[in-house]
Amino acid sequence: MRLLVVGRLSGQLASAVKMAMAHGAKVNHVERADQATEQLRRGQGADLLMVDYQLDIAALIAANEAERITIPVVAFGVDADAREAAAAIKAGAKEFIPLPPDAELIAAVLSAVADDEKPMISADPSMKAVLQLADQVARSEASILITGESGVGKEVMARYLHEHSRRSERPFISVNCAAIPDNLLESELFGHEKGAFTGAVARRIGKFEEADGGTLLLDEISEMDARLQAKLLRAIQERVIDRVGGSKPVSVNIRIIATSNRDLAKAVAEGTFREDLLYRLNVVNLRLPSLRERPGDIVVLADHFIKKYAAANGVPVRPISAAARQAISAHRWPGNVRELENAMHRAVLLATGSEIDVNAIRLPDGQPLGGMSAGMMAGQAYEAPQAGVAARAAQAADAVTRSFVGQTVAAMEKTLILDTLTHCLGNRTHAANILGISIRTLRNKLNEYADEGTAIPAPMSGVSASGYAA
Repeated sequence: MRLLVVGRLSGQLASAVKMAMAHGAKVNHVERADQATEQLRRGQGADLLMVDYQLDIAALIAANEAERITIPVVAFGVDADAREAAAAIKAGAKEFIPLPPDAELIAAVLSAVADDEKPMISADPSMKAVLQLADQVARSEASILITGESGVGKEVMARYLHEHSRRSERPFISVNCAAIPDNLLESELFGHEKGAFTGAVARRIGKFEEADGGTLLLDEISEMDARLQAKLLRAIQERVIDRVGGSKPVSVNIRIIATSNRDLAKAVAEGTFREDLLYRLNVVNLRLPSLRERPGDIVVLADHFIKKYAAANGVPVRPISAAARQAISAHRWPGNVRELENAMHRAVLLATGSEIDVNAIRLPDGQPLGGMSAGMMAGQAYEAPQAGVAARAAQAADAVTRSFVGQTVAAMEKTLILDTLTHCLGNRTHAANILGISIRTLRNKLNEYADEGTAIPAPMSGVSASGYAA
């Protein structure tokens, strides 16, 4: 990860920087907040800003946002009291690190805010076949399209390709096309010149130039606006870009990797995606199988996540019980590896015995895995008569049906969207996939509901290593 430290480099801060570097961070340093924003404008990107709490953190964040730069901030300080630390959090910092530094806290914050440690782990033959193809093409300059359901590990595969490419020593830059509004994505990708729009007080380098010499990942490319698709096609074909408000083209040398959880051939047929752009991106296609198609990976991934989150939360590594292994192997995991990871994170926190049993493995809504108790998994008899089960199911279905009567279609749609988003812990991409709509459509609906005053579930992924909601 790339860390930009903002503040005077005292001896204690220098020790914190050394600890961050020891954990794999690439560190740059400036003393003033305006220097930080200027460095980010010039394309010297960062995954995390570590800022002296005595600086104006709110103004720094506002200056970055005015330039359409969004990077998490962690505050640090010497001899800061609880009030000052709370003020830094209120100003927009995600976390506060007291100095002198604690090695474990530094490691936990870096892991929580910018989790880049996502190794490619596989034991299933179907996934190993994909990895073999990835190894064949990694060192080429070909554009690669990675497809598969949400949560299967498309970004992990993209990082794997970069790490095994001839560009591995150069930047790997990722842009989530679904998470950035259309009116901001062009500037994010191509940069802008001073005065290109209100708030553009200086030239800003975009992700294409930031990735120069390395790899640019265009995540969820199917959500890109048609106008931007044309500009992207030119950038890929001619290896030049035009900054927003610019007067001359800028040469770039990058490799493009794109991902999509949607059928792009179908999108072409529907007229929402350019056919010529698909041909340019899809020189090599890597389709990642869903987790239910690669059952041999479930247990090895679960073991990896248990070790990872046990270390992050400072708890013992507990093995998975035999019944729990059977349960996770039988589950369909509609959210794929991402859902499995979150479930194992919860299990690490909920387990109480010497092993992680079935009761510790919970679905996002808190229900036991598969709706079965530990006793049922162990083979205990379920004594309720089947007739009673059927009767209760019929009553529940009738109650649900009656609750729909009298509602408008729009109200039912709103309920379905919000309930699905809540079930997915606020994960927009996962919810859109379940609902069968594009992320853009989902985002527009949520904006509409928010304008009506409806509370929208925020994205969550459990509790981070440093103790705050991720």
